[in-house]
Amino acid sequence: MRLCHWALLLAIALIAGPALAETCKYVDEEGRVIYSNTPNNPPKGAKKVRCFSDPAPRPAPQEPKPRSSDAREGFPKVDGQTQKKRDDERQRILETELSEEQQQLETAKQKLAEQEAIRTGDEQNYQRFLDRVQPYRDAVANHERNLEAIRREISNLK
Repeated sequence: MRLCHWALLLAIALIAGPALAETCKYVDEEGRVIYSNTPNNPPKGAKKVRCFSDPAPRPAPQEPKPRSSDAREGFPKVDGQTQKKRDDERQRILETELSEEQQQLETAKQKLAEQEAIRTGDEQNYQRFLDRVQPYRDAVANHERNLEAIRREISNLK
């Protein structure tokens, strides 16, 4: 009886093996996407879009190579004068962005102050006032975050 069980399991494994090797994508009449690993028995009313084979097994991960104390291997080396020019250009761009962002922050603060000073007739409920002013507050906060990020980038250059 045990031999019969093994034979049955072997037969099932041989039949199921090819079915698992391919996964198909179908779309039914209502536009829902269905994935199935039975390409010979598609879902009712669904059209086959495409089939995919199982991905190749991944190779075993290799041990990381020890880093050299010099520059990273494989990276091109740049002479000091070229790097200095690049750093100066980057600093100039960041300082330009910083001044533009400061101007945008000032403009956003002015708009916020103007909106906070206005109370329309339909804003008897304080929440309506808060809802109207919130986008202006969000803009100010966004510009403040941008300024902080640019300042952080500039400090990393020095």
